[in-house]
Amino acid sequence: MTAEIDLGVVLPGGAGRPDLKLKNPLLAASGTFGYGREYADYFDPALLGGLVTKGLSLEPREGNPPPRICETAGGMLNSIGLANPGLERFLAEELPHLAGLDTCVVVNLYAEDEDDFAELARRLDGVQEINALEINLSCPNVSGGGMAFGVDPEAVRRLTRVVRQQTEKPLWVKLTPNVSDPRPMAAAAQAAGADAVSLINTLLGMAIDAHSRRPRLGNIFGGLSGPAIKPVGLRMVYQVAREVDLPVIGMGGITSGQDVVEYLLAGAGAVQVGTAGLADPAAWPRILAELEDFCRQEGVARVAELVGALEAGRS
Repeated sequence: MTAEIDLGVVLPGGAGRPDLKLKNPLLAASGTFGYGREYADYFDPALLGGLVTKGLSLEPREGNPPPRICETAGGMLNSIGLANPGLERFLAEELPHLAGLDTCVVVNLYAEDEDDFAELARRLDGVQEINALEINLSCPNVSGGGMAFGVDPEAVRRLTRVVRQQTEKPLWVKLTPNVSDPRPMAAAAQAAGADAVSLINTLLGMAIDAHSRRPRLGNIFGGLSGPAIKPVGLRMVYQVAREVDLPVIGMGGITSGQDVVEYLLAGAGAVQVGTAGLADPAAWPRILAELEDFCRQEGVARVAELVGALEAGRS
């Protein structure tokens, strides 16, 4: 009889908040999975440890001008611009569906100033169907001159504290990779009351059509994701996991079960998968099956045993 693999992971809560228990370490990343219904024809979202919704703002957003997506070597660039229906329509039209998915629901928050972030958190705090909030620090801080919140430790600390004061839900802070060292940002998030940090968000890049001599994206710049950024994601997860006493949710270029294992070994307690699902809508169940197969072949009884288990030195 084949031994059963325990895929469950626990993300400890902070300051008396309950632990977040996931049936497995695989979540769908924000912006790539919609609100769950978009992938229902391919697999049951209940298979996932959780899903992170599209970035949610107080008011509806149309997003950036097209073209919004282009393929690159080893990945893709997107400049969607956080298009979303806004808080009121989300609560009325998307939340009822999310509530029936039988998986952890994390809502990603987008705003351009601290007041709007605080208002989003306050209004979602009492919504029982939501298990956690994730704040997007790659947003441009309008009040701070347009610089992204996530490139300044003090801005990270201040914004995290503002949101923390408005909610008792587990609070994840999503860190940008567009800095030389993510550790000061992670430390600032921890100091201000974050329950976890998630990284990495997309890398800022661009693509050019040599024939038309024009940018390939309507907004010129976009976020690079896919296998090309995995080495950066692994490096930053490894650094941050050794800097803070918080769960780390890793992401960036995951396309296989072995990729998941590598992130867990680097110190991630769970992972998010995004771009892989745009190329293969059934990527999540495939990756989960590959993770289980890896554990069985390597004699790993509990996937949680892999977290932070990287051996020092070269292989």
